[in-house]
Amino acid sequence: MDAFQPQAYALMRIVAGFLFLWHGTQKLFGFPAAMPMEAPGFIVYVAGPIELIGGFLVMIGLFTRWTAFLCSGLMAAAYWMAHGTKALFPLLNGGELAALYCFVFLFISAQGSGIWSVDGTR
Repeated sequence: MDAFQPQAYALMRIVAGFLFLWHGTQKLFGFPAAMPMEAPGFIVYVAGPIELIGGFLVMIGLFTRWTAFLCSGLMAAAYWMAHGTKALFPLLNGGELAALYCFVFLFISAQGSGIWSVDGTR
């Protein structure tokens, strides 16, 4: 599988960005589904654009390191603000997705854009 490592990494980056941007569209536009509960305004107007624009930039691989670092920080803050105060373990506090996104984006930030990216064509 070593021969396919660049392609596997690129697919992970693309899919992570693609999935993340839909959290932004949900917060900002109520699409594809409305938020399950009412979120405070600062969550909608700070996290929503970071998720939408950041997810798109990570997906296409533009400004990947800085964008992924910002997304990672957002997810760390989301975890501790919304989930970490409920219980210690992510399985119990509902924060598995936030924790996973945090570390996936941290890895992407450290690794860079890789192949199949706008950054890689410059």
